Amino acid sequence: MPLVANSDLPTFERLKQEGEVIIPKDVAVHQDIREMHIGLLNMMPDAALAATERQFFRLIGESNQIAQFYLHPFTLKKIKRGPEAIAYIEQYYQSFEQIQAEGLDALIITGANITQPYLSLEPFWEPLIKVIDWAYENVTSTLCSCLATHAALEFRYGQQRRQLSTKRWGVYSHRVLDRSHPLVRGVNTRFDVPHSRFNEISHEQFKAAGVHVLAESTKGGVHLAVSEDLFRIVFLQGHPEYDSISLLKEYKREVLRFAYKQRNDYPPFPDNYFTLKTQAILEEYKDQIIHAQSKGCPIPELPESLIIGYLDNTWHDTAESILNNWIGNVYQITNNDRRLPFMEDIDPNNPLGLRY
Repeated sequence: MPLVANSDLPTFERLKQEGEVIIPKDVAVHQDIREMHIGLLNMMPDAALAATERQFFRLIGESNQIAQFYLHPFTLKKIKRGPEAIAYIEQYYQSFEQIQAEGLDALIITGANITQPYLSLEPFWEPLIKVIDWAYENVTSTLCSCLATHAALEFRYGQQRRQLSTKRWGVYSHRVLDRSHPLVRGVNTRFDVPHSRFNEISHEQFKAAGVHVLAESTKGGVHLAVSEDLFRIVFLQGHPEYDSISLLKEYKREVLRFAYKQRNDYPPFPDNYFTLKTQAILEEYKDQIIHAQSKGCPIPELPESLIIGYLDNTWHDTAESILNNWIGNVYQITNNDRRLPFMEDIDPNNPLGLRY
């Protein structure tokens, strides 16, 4: 959260010149401090619904220990659900109509499972576009994760994602391209982010859309970018919300698909994720699976207990910092009435007052 210049101490002016958010005392005393309301459009399938919810809630809660956050999860009716997930959603989630009526200060949109060759053919496409459209007019800032980024780039900017030759899967080092932007203030100039996807929007496509790229990886691609107004839509292609074990769970799922002949090839290791010792354990497990297949024996359990202790999380602190910067900037410009996106003196086309 910002510093208040409660005296004429020269340090305040020096920090302001360096890009820190400094609020004059006469402004601070008239600010109404209130809670923040953040929506989570959770489009993940049933098996990942609660886990994704926990990941984003944890990231929000750990990013700032002072602000009070009211979190409002909701989903789209067009996403096919089983009976348990439907009951869970009916009990704990709000409807989009409720969200519209009550308003939000900020919105996070998750990824989703894909069943069609093009996003525009997905059953959830039209409802998702409706949410993105509504949020752009009524919410201070929307953070789009992975598929939601691809959908927004296609819908708003005409940039259709492209299929990769192989799955982009692992933990990749990223470099901050614009150190002056408030979203990356105080963030390491290089940081890790997990990726897991079959498609991407390239740097050239972001640039063609007029979208400002803030961080990217040589091997992982663009991770962090912002809309042409530099804040109202934040685009993520990676998964900074992932837990330490998230890629292990994905790897296990793919291994079991091979074991039960749902895929022909044995899955490769996620890049830059498993240690050499862990890889040796998993290579031995691969031999056990192939042996069990050849003999018609039960498939052995993946030895997760031998692996979890060797998994390093090299991305969570940076994810917290970026989310904290996002929330802090939303707080500074959002209207006291959460049904309105900005304070009266904020320019929607340049909400952070940046000049590039």
